[in-house]
Amino acid sequence: MSERPRILTGDTPTGRLHLGHWVGSVKRRVELQESHDCFFIVANIHAFTTRADKPDEIRSDTLEIVRDLLAMGVDPERSAIFLQSEIPAIAELTFLFAMLLPYNRVMRNPTLKDEIKVKNLGETYSFGFPLYAVGQTADILAFRPVGVPVGEDQVPHLELTREVARRFNQMYCGVGDKIEDDGHVAEGGVFPVPRADVGKVGRLVGIDGENKMSKSLNNAVHISDTAKQVQKRINKIFTGRQSPTEPGDPTNVLMQYCDIFIPDADRVAEIKDQYARGADIGDGHIKQELGAAINELLEPMRERRAKYEGDDDAVIDVLKSGTIRANAIAEETLAMAKEAAGLGFFKRKVELT
Repeated sequence: MSERPRILTGDTPTGRLHLGHWVGSVKRRVELQESHDCFFIVANIHAFTTRADKPDEIRSDTLEIVRDLLAMGVDPERSAIFLQSEIPAIAELTFLFAMLLPYNRVMRNPTLKDEIKVKNLGETYSFGFPLYAVGQTADILAFRPVGVPVGEDQVPHLELTREVARRFNQMYCGVGDKIEDDGHVAEGGVFPVPRADVGKVGRLVGIDGENKMSKSLNNAVHISDTAKQVQKRINKIFTGRQSPTEPGDPTNVLMQYCDIFIPDADRVAEIKDQYARGADIGDGHIKQELGAAINELLEPMRERRAKYEGDDDAVIDVLKSGTIRANAIAEETLAMAKEAAGLGFFKRKVELT
């Protein structure tokens, strides 16, 4: 077993990954491969909470997400990319953890509330929809990570996970309620209380300038977009500015994107200064420069992604290898949790064929 600290994070396959995923989490994942044992879950069961009637789409999206992760620099030799549906320990831990959380606490999760609103679910969502918030705690704790790279919107989910870890350790492992989070394992707890590792850009606004970048809102720049598609999407950014001599808002979405994606800080400062003064600098010119910078970032990703296009078998091989590694850790965790909770009667082994 590696002595390096472990991290766990992942994605629900709801569509192709985009720039928001890159700056919010995936860039950090790629960096952490150098120093941590990395486990990246593709949460395909969670996708059924709102699309149970579209299994073929979920399967396709699952494979596309893996292609995107490989394109962005996740190395399957150093990181395990794995399928949630093939880790039975997660389902068992979900049921156990559900006993530790009051229903009202789950429903107070602000991310859950936002999703109900954004997806117009009203009162029609399935029982499995709020259950996925509990399932996410199991996704994480099954791997006993010290940290979870997440976007800003996922921090409430992680706080629920931290509550479950504390409650389990206190209830079944004798950890005192005054023990600091970092001391739980040393005091005999099964689960570390994981910390959030939020990317430099916790939340990327979409090209509409209003909502978080999302495929469903049609305001995203996808990792797999062609250079022309990227420029076309960037050209849609609306600022309300009428001429190059009109002073612009240096905090609007166009300027935010310049801050994030144009690597030359001095050039960004120059653009923002001219923009704020209305010093004969047009939105169109800035969008061309911004589009070129984003395409420079994405071009190596497109090249890596091309190696896996149309080759589902290669993608499935990556998932199988990662899932074997993931099951080894998750089964170990489950055995520890069962023993602590008085459920440890037999040993078992999970094998993929």
